[in-house]
Formats: sequence, structure tokens, C-alpha cells
Amino acid sequence: MKKLLPLFFLGLTTILFAQTAQDQQSIKEIFNEALKNGKAYPLLKDLCLNIGPRLSGSPGAAAAVEWSRHIMESNDFDSVWLQPVMVPHWVRGQKEIARVINSKKMGTMNLSVCALGNSVGTGPAGVSAPVVEVKSFEELKQLGAKAIQGKIVFFNRPMDPTQINTFAAYGGAVDQRGGGASEAAKLGAVAVIVRSMGINLEDYPHTGSMRYAENVPKIPAIAVSTKHAELLSKLVKEEKELQVYIETHCEMLDDAPSYNVVGQLNGSEYKEEIIVIGGHLDSWDLAQGAHDDGAGCVQAIEVLRLFKMLGIKPKRTLRAVMFMNEENGLRGGMKYAELAKVKKEKHIAAIESDEGGFTPRGFSMMATDAVKNKIKSWKPLFEAYGLTDFNHPGGGADISPLAPSGTALIDFSPDTQRYFDYHHTPEDTIDKVSPRELEMGAAAMAALVFLIDKYGL
Repeated sequence: MKKLLPLFFLGLTTILFAQTAQDQQSIKEIFNEALKNGKAYPLLKDLCLNIGPRLSGSPGAAAAVEWSRHIMESNDFDSVWLQPVMVPHWVRGQKEIARVINSKKMGTMNLSVCALGNSVGTGPAGVSAPVVEVKSFEELKQLGAKAIQGKIVFFNRPMDPTQINTFAAYGGAVDQRGGGASEAAKLGAVAVIVRSMGINLEDYPHTGSMRYAENVPKIPAIAVSTKHAELLSKLVKEEKELQVYIETHCEMLDDAPSYNVVGQLNGSEYKEEIIVIGGHLDSWDLAQGAHDDGAGCVQAIEVLRLFKMLGIKPKRTLRAVMFMNEENGLRGGMKYAELAKVKKEKHIAAIESDEGGFTPRGFSMMATDAVKNKIKSWKPLFEAYGLTDFNHPGGGADISPLAPSGTALIDFSPDTQRYFDYHHTPEDTIDKVSPRELEMGAAAMAALVFLIDKYGL
């Protein structure tokens, strides 16, 4: 028996080598098809130029739903359907106004601002008040109601430029956008100005979602461009009585009907096991939503298209999901998970693309150690394509409601150094997307789906 062991291991090694070679060839074919004949960029261009902004509840969002359904039906997926979901319906109204009104140095000076999503408006009368600058909620609380009552609070904590991971920098600053209005209102503030969530000094503001705490007065919230945040900070320090006028006309309307859009390729052997690939269809109203998150939507569609074009018949069921309302409510992601639970569906993996259509770098994961180790064992198959980062935790907002069911959550990780130049701004347009980088990302996700489908998790 001992003499047979070397032969056994030799045979096993030969089998594993053959499997690796086959997988390398399959992945190469996926990348070749995407880079030579990819459809992700043409689809994104069509979505951006012919549909445009897609804020939940808007006509643009409704048009995007029909666009998505048509595109997936035209690709002859096995089935395409809509999942009804009620979504928040916030409208910006006429263009915001903000200006310094009593500077001894600058006189009257306009500021580059936009309302934060979900904010109440000032109405035509506007709000005028002295400005108090703070860098944190702790500093705000230390000042107390006496210093804040009747004032406009200016939250001016920048994203940390020394963070190599730009999402870590974002996470270190975004609480002031999300909860700053309510924290300031607790102390009697009449409005808040928040430094835009961008690393560079820019002329344009970044919008984004904010939320109101229960039983706290709702006060208007605006974002100011990073360049004007620097200027405003300097003026506040030099002129203690500095005042700013704010006028916004945004409002929250009644919830509106909308849909997630789902396209499916049926599994041939384990059809009850579902692999989801998705992005969010809604975008902010200031631009085309190219990187955030039109890119993720067209990449999800492209994954299924690549399987069909290459004649890969999946063992497991594959779904491309266009989630609605990630930006200011996450209603689509929650509804998808709710329906999956009701139908007792078994999702073994969910992959989300929502960090832009840039060069692929790897995948982050929230899963069991066994699943993480299995996916990491495939890393050598991806290294030739520049994907080397498989070590960070992560998952994605829209797929996060699937976590309680035990679904492995996987976040596609591109190079995000430029992401926050465009995030939630008028600059998030199709001309900022590289066709090659976008198609590379779609191929990377298709390759991972191929391996999960072939070997399971």
C-alpha cells in the first residue's frame, strides 16, 4: 500500500493541474470576450446620455426601470421581472442659494452649495444667521446650546488624505453629513453647512443622504464645495460675527412606487442555489450617475451576457439585479431580501459593484472563514489580470440585507483613488469612465461567478 501512495498523489496532482489549466483557459476566454466585444460601456453610455439622473421616485428612475427590463429581455435571459417596492421621493426644487452676507473683507460672496438628500428646505424666506465652525460632534457638544442656539453650524472635518483606502477616509468624515443636522438641532441650530465628502479641493459640491433623528426639529442641511469650505473656515476665524444666508426649496414627498429589475439565467444542476450580481439603478439628481452606480448595473448585466455569449451553461441560477433606492433609503435591497426570505430562496453568494467602474483590484468579503479561504485559493487565477487584493472585509449596501440568511457577501473592489472626485457630484458623467477599465471589471466579476458556479461555496 505504501508503494501506491506516491502514484495516488501523482495522479491527484495531475488532476488538479488539469483543472487549474482549464480554469485559466475559461477565465482567459471571459476576459478576451469582454475586452474585444464587451457591451458594458455602450450600455452605460446609453443609460447616462438617454436616461440620465435617476433619483428614486423621479421620472428618470422610472425610465431606467423600463430601460433595464428592455436590455435584459433583449439579451434573451431566461426570465426578467420587476419587484415592486415603495421608495422615498425627495425633490431638490429650484437651485440652492448660499452666500456670505456681511464679511468686512469679502462683502457679499456666493458659496458653491447643494442641498443634502432628504433635507427639508428653507422655503423662499431663507435662513440668515451667524456661523459656528466645528470639526466633530464632540466639539459641538462641548460648545453647548448657549453657543449654538440660533446659529448655522458649519461641520468642517475633511476626509483624511493620508488614508490610502479612500473609503476609509470617507467613513471617517461622513457621519457629519448623515447625522450633523440632528446633532446641531438638539442644541438649537437653525441650519447646517457640511464640508463636501471629497478629498481634493474642488469648486463643486457633493450631495449625499442625510437623516433626521426622531423627536428632533428638522433643520435645512447643505453641502459646500471643499474650496469654499476652506474659504468659509478662514472667514469665520477672522470675523466672529460672520453671517450666511441659505435658501433651499427641497422637500420630501409621499413614498412613490418603483421596482427592482431582475434578470436570470437558470441553473442546470443546482438551480435552487442562487448567485446574485448587482448594482443600484438609482443615482443622485445632479449628474448622470456613471460611476455611482450605472457602472455596477451594466457590469451585472454583462456578467450574464458573457455566460450566454461564451456558451457557459451555469450549474447554479445566476441573477443580475438592478436595486432601486440605495442612495437615500436602501428600500430595494431590503425588499429583495424580504422576498427571498418569503420564497425560501437559497442565495449562496451575492456580489455587488458600487465603487465605480475603475481598474479591478480584487474582492472584499463578508463570509465564513471557509468561504473566504476558498475564494482566496483562486487568487492565482486572477493575478494575471491585476486582481491581487482579497484580504479586506466588505460586502456592499444593497446585498447586506441577505447576510442574516448566511449568504456570502462579496464586494467588487476597483481602484478607488479617483472615485471621490466624482461621487455624488455633477462630475459623475460618462466621459469619466474608461471603457477598458469598465469591461475589465465586468470580466473580473464574471470570472469569479464562473468559479463559484463551478465549485460552489
